[in-house]
Amino acid sequence: MPDAFHKKIKTALGDSQLQAALDANSERRLGAYYRAFQSLPESFAVMRQRAHAMRARTIADLDRYLDEFISNAQANGLIVHRAADASQAVSIVLDIAQKHGANLIAKSKTMVSEEIGLNHALQAKGINVVETDLGEYIVQLRHEPPAHIITPAVHLNRSQVGHTFEEKLGLPYTEDVPAMTAAVRRILRQTFLTADIGLSGVNFGVAESGTLCIVTNEGNGRMVTTVPPVHIALMGIERLVPTLDDLALVLALLPRAATGQKTTVYTSLMHAPRQPGDVDGPNERHLILLDNGRSAMRGSPLHDALLCIRCGACLNACPVFREIGGHAYVDNRGRSSTYPGPIGSIVSPALFGQSEFGQLARASSLCGACQEVCPVDIDLPKLLLRVRAGGIGLDPKLARKKIPFLVSLLMRAYTWLATSPRRFAAAQNFSAIFGSLLLPLSEWVRLPSFTGWGYSRDFPMPARQPFRVRWAALEKSSNLNEFDLKPGAERPTPPISDMSSSSSSSLAAVDRRQLLERFTTELTALEGTVTLCRLDDVSSDDVSSDETSSSKSSQLLEKVLTLLTEKGVQSVQLWAGEQLPPDLLSALEESGIRISGSPDPHAQAGITGSLAAIAETGTLVLTSGPGRPLTASLLPDIHIAILYGEDIYLNLSQVLNLKNVREAASVALITGPSRTSDIEMTLTLGVHGPREVHVFCLVNDELI
Repeated sequence: MPDAFHKKIKTALGDSQLQAALDANSERRLGAYYRAFQSLPESFAVMRQRAHAMRARTIADLDRYLDEFISNAQANGLIVHRAADASQAVSIVLDIAQKHGANLIAKSKTMVSEEIGLNHALQAKGINVVETDLGEYIVQLRHEPPAHIITPAVHLNRSQVGHTFEEKLGLPYTEDVPAMTAAVRRILRQTFLTADIGLSGVNFGVAESGTLCIVTNEGNGRMVTTVPPVHIALMGIERLVPTLDDLALVLALLPRAATGQKTTVYTSLMHAPRQPGDVDGPNERHLILLDNGRSAMRGSPLHDALLCIRCGACLNACPVFREIGGHAYVDNRGRSSTYPGPIGSIVSPALFGQSEFGQLARASSLCGACQEVCPVDIDLPKLLLRVRAGGIGLDPKLARKKIPFLVSLLMRAYTWLATSPRRFAAAQNFSAIFGSLLLPLSEWVRLPSFTGWGYSRDFPMPARQPFRVRWAALEKSSNLNEFDLKPGAERPTPPISDMSSSSSSSLAAVDRRQLLERFTTELTALEGTVTLCRLDDVSSDDVSSDETSSSKSSQLLEKVLTLLTEKGVQSVQLWAGEQLPPDLLSALEESGIRISGSPDPHAQAGITGSLAAIAETGTLVLTSGPGRPLTASLLPDIHIAILYGEDIYLNLSQVLNLKNVREAASVALITGPSRTSDIEMTLTLGVHGPREVHVFCLVNDELI
């Protein structure tokens, strides 16, 4: 391994604070991972194989899907740009910024921007660019790259963050995580409101509809794509799914693998810029599709790495990453790799050069933990071996290098042994006996330092028994827990409620009461509240979200006003009257509450309707349109949503196929209050979005 990589590894291993932070991250993330996958409506093994097949099909026919996606996105009103490399992508962003006279760009987390060095390029031109994800904001203040693709400040403890805020922001030193989070909320709120451009990444693009999908927890992703007058989205060309049903599949896997959630707090679906009559949303949406070596990678032996959905699960599971952290993954000159961990050790050599980053693939035990947790079942150990072997078709210099004679001879000898079960067993027995004889000498016999043994790697004593013999004995003597697997077996997925079904299930077959109870249970578990209100003057056959103007509920008015009084709310951002029970507007006015129908950063509460809700995850579905500002569910501290019980659906696939969802310029899927765990894995509510979410559900008498 090159010296720069060795030095980073040695420094990381000697940093006790880093070791504690990494241990805490991996333990909590993996625990949440396994708990989250128990709630899948189907077997994890089945779903990830479906996801693998879908992603493989997409990458194999990428040109066709790109053409379809671009055509639909342009028809929706998006301005689409193609960038062959990093410099071209940066130039496009600078051109857009200069055209609009931009001085301030509010940016949500995007690894593509890290890949192309966008922040430095913008700052060199005098444009202030501010990271708004809490973790990204912290490392930006410290002038550090992200240490993890999901949790950028995973390497820091609360004390270090507190000192950073004291030094860089002039804030009083504190180790209170909610206090630090609240301070960042106040500071960045002005950035969102005054930014000339909002810049984001894209988790997935949907070919059939031209949809951009972004998933976030804090609310900053919604802010930068809704509040500024111009939105720029950066997207790698591989981040496509063919259909909205395919999107529902990967959205069932990504949050569970990334953060242990059934779904993120916010899933934003963007089809178009602001439409005539819309109250908020950007006037322009630009999409920059970046190649930057992906097309070449697609034709290489590493093409399966393009299936990655950037969940970060392989980082949390990797025993090497869990010891050295993301900042130790550097090239020959000590420059950080944009993508660390097992997937980064494949992607970085493929995109940026094997001669510079090829050594990263040696920072792996090849234990297979990374593949085991991968939600799209990428064979990461196989790809790591391909990088180690060199000559992967992306670096002509390395392709011409010959394998040293001694290495070739030893590999031939190993092949001869390994291709015969009897020879291999005999060699294994011999090595166990030989190792036992050397054991007394192991304390003072060392290999030369240039070999790396005893320095950055260890050579365990050979086992006395073959693995299969030890595994059989273990299986016989103990009960494997629910997540241990026999060789070749599928991971068991405990069943959930009998009401769960696949996306093709008929809604009519599911009891409405069960849907309501499931929705209430899920949202309540995420710190949201659900209050049932009796429908008055309207029969159950007449009620729908499209006919809310004909419904009245004195019980609803009473309960909403009681909540506002309890919370001391004196100002409200309200959806247009026709979207809500008409008596609500007059009741609020009579109570002396100040009402705004446009984006209002000073409103204490936002009151919205809800097109639909999803029972499986406790999710509200809000669509943009005349009289329906999405900022009402984003800017205030408290979000109050009015939902009709008839509009609760079982799962995401059913909602994505609703006509209103497909036709709206923007759709916000909201699952509980805004939240983060970016500082020492401490859960904190109310980052950039509301701290409280209250749902008032209008139902018929039989459901009360």
